[in-house]
Amino acid sequence: MQVPVKITFRDVSHVTGLDELVQKHVDKLEEFYDRITSCNVVIEKPHRHHHSGNFYHVRIHLAVPGRELAVDREPDEDHAREDALVTVRDAFKAMRRQLEDYAREIRGDMKCHAPPPQAKISTIFSKEGYGFLETADGRTIYFHRNSVLDDAFTRLRPGTEVRFTEEEGEKGPQASSVSIVGRHHHIAE
Repeated sequence: MQVPVKITFRDVSHVTGLDELVQKHVDKLEEFYDRITSCNVVIEKPHRHHHSGNFYHVRIHLAVPGRELAVDREPDEDHAREDALVTVRDAFKAMRRQLEDYAREIRGDMKCHAPPPQAKISTIFSKEGYGFLETADGRTIYFHRNSVLDDAFTRLRPGTEVRFTEEEGEKGPQASSVSIVGRHHHIAE
């Protein structure tokens, strides 16, 4: 880091090990991303009424090339915020996530989502409002009329190819977000 870590305490009585904890967290951030140019940490304990508790407030400002990242952990009614060490730890976890996102952005990494699985309709019970899909690996998965997108339930026939999202239902796997592949494409049997 080009500039030493700056730690500011406001209305906080000395908490043993807090300076060292902050430095340890900053060191871990630098191990992950070695181009941090500066880091300012403010730890304060705003004046509160006795009935609402004394919660810590932590702000972290981290400068990296081309951007400044900030975490502002406002005191809330979580009693863990009454512990300065816990509040600092949680603030640095949030900063780590921001720094990871920034590093991915700089590298040009993009999250690639796998396309939804495909299957074909094996059985349809139009009047009852449900049916079953057969997946490429031979599994049978239940679906309900309400799981079919674009009001396409009435267009489904055995052999219709669909995309779907699988989730666990009360009686086993079930399909949701069922949509017809292409323009009403039917697989020949």
